[in-house]
Amino acid sequence: MALSDVSAVLATPLRVLTVSRPVEQGAMAVSREIAILTNQEDGLAGIVVGLPRSLDGAPHRQTMHVLSFVETLRRYTTLPVHLQDERLSSHEAESRLAQLEKNWRRRKARLDAAAAAVILQDFLDHQRGPRTRDPAFEGGDAT
Repeated sequence: MALSDVSAVLATPLRVLTVSRPVEQGAMAVSREIAILTNQEDGLAGIVVGLPRSLDGAPHRQTMHVLSFVETLRRYTTLPVHLQDERLSSHEAESRLAQLEKNWRRRKARLDAAAAAVILQDFLDHQRGPRTRDPAFEGGDAT
């Protein structure tokens, strides 16, 4: 799990939540966590779930499992549930963690939450769209 700041600019890892199968029980467990977070001071505006795909973008068995989970989760929350491509998120999270933590056992314990932060950050960046250009930072006149 990961959260963004109130301004929806920066994602940070929160914790790892292990959910069980079947999908219904997992969705119920996640919805309980969502309810707790929603009731906190800053609350939640929505939920982002990583959508696994093959490197070429094609869906696979895990994709169908996640889509089923999201469909079930939507029955347990009134918050909007968004899907975000999660390809290479674990690889990117591992690279980032390796810079901060040399012990691979400690990194492994934090990897899923760090990958969730990567997925959420990708979603936030995509929502903001392309950055506007400032001529002062491009060598142009800033008068």
